[in-house]
Amino acid sequence: MKIQKLNSILIEDSPLHCKTLTKLVKRHPNLTLQGFCRNAFRAQQMITDLDIDLIFLNIEIPIINGFDFLETLEEVPQVIIVSDSDKYALKAYEYDVTDYLLNPICINRFEKAVKRALQNQKGSLCEQNDKHLFVKSNFRKVKVRCNEIKWIEALGDYVRLVTEKSNLVVQSSMKSFYEKLPNDQFVRTHKSYIVNLRRIERFNTTEIEVDGKKIPLSRKRRTVFMNTLGVE
Repeated sequence: MKIQKLNSILIEDSPLHCKTLTKLVKRHPNLTLQGFCRNAFRAQQMITDLDIDLIFLNIEIPIINGFDFLETLEEVPQVIIVSDSDKYALKAYEYDVTDYLLNPICINRFEKAVKRALQNQKGSLCEQNDKHLFVKSNFRKVKVRCNEIKWIEALGDYVRLVTEKSNLVVQSSMKSFYEKLPNDQFVRTHKSYIVNLRRIERFNTTEIEVDGKKIPLSRKRRTVFMNTLGVE
């Protein structure tokens, strides 16, 4: 049976704490240590270059603190915070961290935190296969079922997801977000709009109606839209 492994990095400026964490991660059968860094700038490059599943993060790192660092990431891996103090705990959970460990690290708590990360990872994979997305909105990861999305519209450096339940504003380009969607269910009809094909009520050569909303269909994208629907 294949053992599930989480690619992990440490972001920690204390040599002592880094040494302790390194030992714990290397000894754990479900973790692979890809490296460690003492500041966020090096970590950003590592996350870009490597397929990282889990970050062990000290909030009080130099230059840029851990919370500010997380806000720079377009896609945030799971995060386990390791700190000398519990004073950041409340704020940490606004960032949907997986767990919060206090130094000196108790081995049982470490094992529990990793177990939680493994469960989250399995759940995330299942949800992706079932056509779900996780989006970061207001510093929290929100699960969105693709079938519930009506349309997506551009808002400068953000996109707005209009769903059955609510509207979510997510920092992303339209191109980047479109690439995450099932291509058999969504089509870009305009530079500022993506629609769920299953939600279309009616359309003509210049506009589409979804749940009473009239959405433009640009000349540039009309052929692709018609072909996707199988309309000549």
